[in-house]
Amino acid sequence: MKINAYLNFSGNAREAMNFYAEILGGKIAAMMTFEEGGAGDYVPTELKQGIMHACLQVGDQVIMASDAPPEMYQPNQGMSVCLHPDSLAETERIYKALAEDGNVTMELQNTGWAEGYGQVTDRFGTPWMLNYTGNVAD
Repeated sequence: MKINAYLNFSGNAREAMNFYAEILGGKIAAMMTFEEGGAGDYVPTELKQGIMHACLQVGDQVIMASDAPPEMYQPNQGMSVCLHPDSLAETERIYKALAEDGNVTMELQNTGWAEGYGQVTDRFGTPWMLNYTGNVAD
């Protein structure tokens, strides 16, 4: 079994997923609009070119996303996407990119469980936790 995050956006899923692909070194495996997916007749005109489904492949993991219809969109709360980069330098690089124009909840720092741990909500409204344990036990 695999478990993955499915993120909803308010009209900027394409921009967010392309940004995540760039900073996470992933590849967009799928991205289709409501119109391309056959739902164009069932959504408001302004959503026809919105993303009905996107899939970002990062190694053997995926993050999926879509643009939610305006009446159904709710900002993310009560959840975070947790990343476990392979090095402290990579953790710092990703954290800095996500924090740009975002909201830092917890500065990236050494904790009792990690050499580098921090929390940030990016400019798209997605909350992230970055956790590099290094030599500290998981």
